[in-house]
Amino acid sequence: MTSTPTEPALLPTDRIRSIQRRTLGVLSATQIMGGVGVAVGLALSSVVVDELSGSTVISGFAGTATVLGAALLALPAAKASGSGGRRAGLALAYLAALAGCVVSVTAISLGSWPLLLAGLVLVGGGSAGGLAARYSATDLSPRDHSARHLSLVVWASTIGSVAGPNLAQPADELGRSLGLADKAGPFAFAALAFAAALAIVIAGLRPDPLKLARELHGAEDRGPGRNRTVRTALQTLRTTPMARTALVMIAVSHTAMVSVMSMTPVKLHHDGSDLKVIGLVISLHIAGMYVLSPVVGWLADKAGKVPVLVLGMAVLLAAAMLAATAGHRIWQVTAALVLLGIGWSCGLVAGSALVTESVPIDRRPAVQGLSDLLMNVCGATGTILAGAVVGRLSYGALGLGVGLMVTAAGLWLSITWHRTPA
Repeated sequence: MTSTPTEPALLPTDRIRSIQRRTLGVLSATQIMGGVGVAVGLALSSVVVDELSGSTVISGFAGTATVLGAALLALPAAKASGSGGRRAGLALAYLAALAGCVVSVTAISLGSWPLLLAGLVLVGGGSAGGLAARYSATDLSPRDHSARHLSLVVWASTIGSVAGPNLAQPADELGRSLGLADKAGPFAFAALAFAAALAIVIAGLRPDPLKLARELHGAEDRGPGRNRTVRTALQTLRTTPMARTALVMIAVSHTAMVSVMSMTPVKLHHDGSDLKVIGLVISLHIAGMYVLSPVVGWLADKAGKVPVLVLGMAVLLAAAMLAATAGHRIWQVTAALVLLGIGWSCGLVAGSALVTESVPIDRRPAVQGLSDLLMNVCGATGTILAGAVVGRLSYGALGLGVGLMVTAAGLWLSITWHRTPA
């Protein structure tokens, strides 16, 4: 049976708003389940690699692997979105994460940290899906509501992401009772969460927001290949300075956050903290990332995206300084992680909204995919350096280095902002 295509020009405004509300609901549900999957593995991945390898330096590669996986999947997901809509891109990301969890459970059972790192690369698909979902929220949103709609989907991650680390120990106990190896249970639980996210995307994201938005704007509905995706993005960025600025700020925010966060469980573990304390600290950090995102989105729409980016750099600097001087004070490490999350939220929400509004809709998937690739490559590089710095120097030295990076980025942003014509 064939259906008559919807005539975009005749689609009522209230119908578009209704579709957008449904889209936000579906994306929010997906974020909850995907957030559980990412956070459960995030809480223990560096600790498991540390135990299996016996090396603090190698443990830093756990965060690197996950971030690298998100980077590697950014362009394929963008390509899938360009050709098949947002549903195809998100489905690809969550399917990869599901496969990664299966590999991770197998690796832990075999005691193989190299195989575990390979599994964590695929688990990075969960992060890639979560990042792509935020852009999906803006396809049908009015320009003056893009940051708010984006932030609502980011906020939905709060439930899953905050609960996830605290589910690590019960999931581990359940896994052992079912015959799984020690610390394999959380990854098996994460597999179920990613499977649920995949099902929600496939069944619920209809009509596809990107396809409908293209129809409404009269844009061509086609997807470029991998090379064309990169070329299109680079060509667009050359003529849109604000989009370039946004990409840099997103990358800096993510690098700062991932670098400090990835090594915090190892620091706490070496300081004698148990899984409950580690889970609580990471939960509070993730709450900082997501709970205030609607406020950040509202502020970005009202006060402007660039001022919120400047605010984010200032908060990240405060977080880095707290981490640099924390010593063995758990409360100060916790405060640093909360501020780290808030600063990241400012960078991600305001930066992503600025990217979206700066480029035409037919080029958005390409630029958005390159943005996610850049932020995750920078984040992966940051975790490699973070593991080396903590292993050779200290956690405090890591905080100091991140503080210097954020300061330089904030100064560059302020100068660029004042030199850019209104």
